[in-house]
Amino acid sequence: QVQLVESGGGSVQAGGSLRLSCAASGYTSSTTCMAWFRQTPGKEREGVAATDHMSTYHADFVKGRFTVSRDNAKNTLYLQMNSLKPEDTAVYYCAARGAFCRVTNYGNAKIFDYWGQGTQVTVSS
Repeated sequence: QVQLVESGGGSVQAGGSLRLSCAASGYTSSTTCMAWFRQTPGKEREGVAATDHMSTYHADFVKGRFTVSRDNAKNTLYLQMNSLKPEDTAVYYCAARGAFCRVTNYGNAKIFDYWGQGTQVTVSS
């Protein structure tokens, strides 16, 4: 089993920055692909960014503003969020799966096996 614990959420004004972290523990060989998703009330969970040991992927709506990275020695995934907008307000979730990420499916929540509890990000105008 894998445990994922997110941290770093909070409230910020538009234009500000936050850095989310996701610490993985347990059977970390099942965390080859790690991703960030976000969800707002009444909407489906949407993929934000993902990374495995070879590639990184970012959704179009965050390109140039968000950067996903990971520290394999610490088993930790990060999401640096700059130039935040009110529409970025959501609960952000960390997810992991054992297979590599694919550009065609990294944003599909159904393929991920493990999830964190989520961390709230609120951006005010």
